[in-house]
Amino acid sequence: MKISKLTLAIATVLGASASSGAFAMDLYVDTKTKQIYAEPGPGRELMGSFEKVDNAVSANVADKSDKAEIKAIREDLELKQNEIKALEEHVVANRENSAKNDEKWFNKINLRGYTQLRYNQPFSGDSGAGQPELRSVGDGGIKDNAGFSFRRVRLVFSGDISDYLYLYIQPDFASNVSDSQQNFAQLRDAYGDIAFDKKHEYRIRAGQSKVPFGWENLQSSQNRLTLDRNDALNSAVPSERDLGLFAYWTPEHVQKLWKTLSKKGLKTSGDYGVAGIGVYNGQGLNRAEQNDDLYAVAHTTYPVEMDFLGKPFKGQVVEIGADAISGQFSPTTADMTVFGTGQKILKTDLDKTMGGNKTVREDRVAVHAILFPQPFGLQAEWNWGEGATLNPAGNGGKGAIESQNLSGGYILANYKIDNIFRADGVLMPYVKLQTYRGAWKGANNAPRTSVDELEVGVEYQIMKALELTLAYANMDRTNTGNLGQASGDLGRAQLQWNY
Repeated sequence: MKISKLTLAIATVLGASASSGAFAMDLYVDTKTKQIYAEPGPGRELMGSFEKVDNAVSANVADKSDKAEIKAIREDLELKQNEIKALEEHVVANRENSAKNDEKWFNKINLRGYTQLRYNQPFSGDSGAGQPELRSVGDGGIKDNAGFSFRRVRLVFSGDISDYLYLYIQPDFASNVSDSQQNFAQLRDAYGDIAFDKKHEYRIRAGQSKVPFGWENLQSSQNRLTLDRNDALNSAVPSERDLGLFAYWTPEHVQKLWKTLSKKGLKTSGDYGVAGIGVYNGQGLNRAEQNDDLYAVAHTTYPVEMDFLGKPFKGQVVEIGADAISGQFSPTTADMTVFGTGQKILKTDLDKTMGGNKTVREDRVAVHAILFPQPFGLQAEWNWGEGATLNPAGNGGKGAIESQNLSGGYILANYKIDNIFRADGVLMPYVKLQTYRGAWKGANNAPRTSVDELEVGVEYQIMKALELTLAYANMDRTNTGNLGQASGDLGRAQLQWNY
């Protein structure tokens, strides 16, 4: 109660002071009764000087304080907004600069490659003095006094320069000039794909690239199961490449199917179109054109999903197709001594047999059928035709290059076993039987060869970056350097690392 009376007294005094016009006064309190007095007296103590506070003024002060605080907040918020805007502009500028850099061609180029280290060990066969040395057109490392060799050392530069232009360049650093001069750099591929739509269903390939003849011919050596390509179809385009123009058509659904097969670890031949046509020089890889005639090629292949045959065939894919080439070929001629007979064949005599233009017509057709291993697979190809071929008995025993028939192909069976020792470990055993009777036009004088070969092997994909292939081969082959027929048994090994 005393506190309440004190408060009331102070209010009364302040009210009286305000009505009399006094805005400040001294107040005293009685130390015993706690009464408030406006005048000093006995027992009273000075409390202090008091001034009336106008509510309107107080409210105005408070309002000014609030406005000042709000203004400060607004100024701070505006400052923060300016900072955010500056940051956004900086991010946009960086994004635009990054986009401009991404558009530069050198930022769109990818680099990859692979290396193949081989070893061939003869177990038996013709070799040594007086014997026709066993040689293979597919592997220069098959010979006497052979050990380790690099089969391929390749780098691939590729990338989409724009939505309509794709670049591909591939040099190889394991090319051999002779048996004693090895591992020289050589251009394998250099082409641009010019697309007519963003899905790349229609495109033209210009430059040096693989000629679309056959199925195994088009398969990358990095991806191929067997150590070498078959002689029969590879003889049509030795080294698989030439300089020219090719047009391809691949529907989007086929592109997706081939990509799906590749993701499963199945070995496709690459995208050379469901249909393709082209013209090219025809003299072979990195060889100058020798006549005014261009080769023509037509290619077709189509993968079929076999789900429509019922549950046993669910997920299985078979690919079938056919190819044809035609053109005038100018063989490279040279002096030759025929093994076993001592017959001398002279370059000048051979040139005369081909006439003034020194060309012989070549025509071939080929078919293929591929069952992708899920887990069992089959491959089969065959080709027929005629082309420039050395006839040692022609031209009165002097030798002649003339048109002769050719035929041959192969069949391969394989099996795919996943999760071997590792989640990405794959084992693929295979057996391949091939035969060929016809010219090998990539060698001097286009000698006629007879090839019969059985190869049994297994590829172990230890991981995506490392593969090991072990194989046994029984070979019976014509030595293209001297026409001697040689046979033998070999153990073969290849270690491949991908990067």
